[in-house]
Amino acid sequence: MPQVIVTIDGKTFRMACAEGEEDHLAGLAADVDARVGELRKSFGEIGDQRLVVMAAIMATDELAEQRRRVAALEQSLAETERARQDALRRAEAGEDRLVAHLDAISEAIERAAQRLDARR
Repeated sequence: MPQVIVTIDGKTFRMACAEGEEDHLAGLAADVDARVGELRKSFGEIGDQRLVVMAAIMATDELAEQRRRVAALEQSLAETERARQDALRRAEAGEDRLVAHLDAISEAIERAAQRLDARR
């Protein structure tokens, strides 16, 4: 299993990850490092553990917001798909009615043509 050495808040950590995930893990660690750095600038020296916990809470809050957005989009997509299916069913029903009317008109024209031919 590959290992990646990352630096967060000036501290080095050796972390294992799945094959091919090294760059992703390094990017995540860089994001955590940036968050901790921003918090340190905002709050000063309030303790490493507290800064990391605050960074984790901020990241989790953002994740929760994204999950809410995804859920809302999935619901909207499902509603749109239901509306599309309903519209398709209505269109097909309308098409069936139109075909039936056209068939009836065609039959009426055919009967009229036969009557005209019979009179000649």
